[in-house]
Order: sequence, then structure tokens, then C-alpha cells
Amino acid sequence: MLRGLYDWTMEKAAHPRAEWWLALIAFVESSFFPIPPHPLLGLMCLAEPRKAIRFALICTGASVLGALFGYAIGYFLYEAVGEALLAALGLTEAFPRAACYLREYDVEVIVIAGATPVPFKLLTITAGFIEMALVPFILASIVGRGLIFMSVGVLFRLFGAPIKRFIDKYLPHVTTAFVLLVIGGFLALTLLDRGEGEVADRCESATIESLDI
Repeated sequence: MLRGLYDWTMEKAAHPRAEWWLALIAFVESSFFPIPPHPLLGLMCLAEPRKAIRFALICTGASVLGALFGYAIGYFLYEAVGEALLAALGLTEAFPRAACYLREYDVEVIVIAGATPVPFKLLTITAGFIEMALVPFILASIVGRGLIFMSVGVLFRLFGAPIKRFIDKYLPHVTTAFVLLVIGGFLALTLLDRGEGEVADRCESATIESLDI
């Protein structure tokens, strides 16, 4: 099944409209869509390594625009839209903790979330809700999203064919590594405050009622 899905996605990644699909998925994933653009970006880069950096730029730009949309949802429409979105995505319980960590660590949390395959939408909506300064939010989003997407683009541009052969041969192992990377992203967020137990205790026990907005 995994191999069939991989082959099907490879075919779609080379579709003439693939760039539009990539931009759309990157945009909506930053604000409300549950499926990340990372797999499609990687497979498009596999299909056409010479366009890898172009694909990465598209993905980065669309994702940052989507982050602004997520910020707007949190800032203007949290009660009307954002709350229901987070509930549908299973992120309601994580929301007050994310708000607490964002207040404590500001751009660091956005950069880490943007550079790892964690639910970036949680941080974008939360940033709007707590009224995080917009310019630092945008810059942190560019850095975080750029780190992960441009790294993929550069690697595939330089080593496209060898990487494709490796993935073709070790697809299950690559999938496992991606899952571990997701878990590592969550751990990075929770360990930001190592050595500051008071902050950790406060954020881990945060509730929506405790958020003084």
C-alpha cells in the first residue's frame, strides 16, 4: 500500500499543475489543513530535481502567507472560527500551552515549529490570539519555514538522483524517519524551557481560562 501511494504521488508530483497544488497545500496547512506539504514537496523535487529550489521557494512563500492567514484567524476570528478549527484538528488541549510558551519564548517557538513537521497552524492561530507582534511573527515564520523547505530544495537540487535511488530502495525506513522527526519536533517545543521548571509547570498546567487576553 505504501509503495502504491508513493508511486501515485510521484505521478501527480510531475503534473503540469503540481506547483499550484503545492502552493495551495502549503498555504492552507499553515492555517487549518491537517496534511503537511512536506511529502508533496519532496516528491516533486524527486520528480524534477533541477526545479527543486523553485519548488522550495513556492512552498516557503505560500506557507508564510498561510501563516498570516492563521494569525488573522486567531486575531480576529478566534471565537467564531479558530476555536472550532482547533477542536476539529484535535488541538484544543494544546492551545493554552502553546499560548503560554509563545508568551515566554516568542519567536523561538515559531522558528522551531516552522522548521519541524509539527502542527504549525496551532502556533499561527495562537500567535494571533495572543496578539504577538506581527513583524517578528513574519520574520520567524520565514526563517522556520525557509529552514525546512529550502533545505529540502537544496539537497534535492544537489543530490536529486542519489536521494531518489535511496528512497526507492528504503521507502519504509524513510517513512519511519519522518515520523520520528515529527515526534522530535514536539519534544523540541516541550524542552525549550529546560532548566526553567517554573515556566514549564505554568505552561503545562495552563488553561484557556488562565489566558488573560
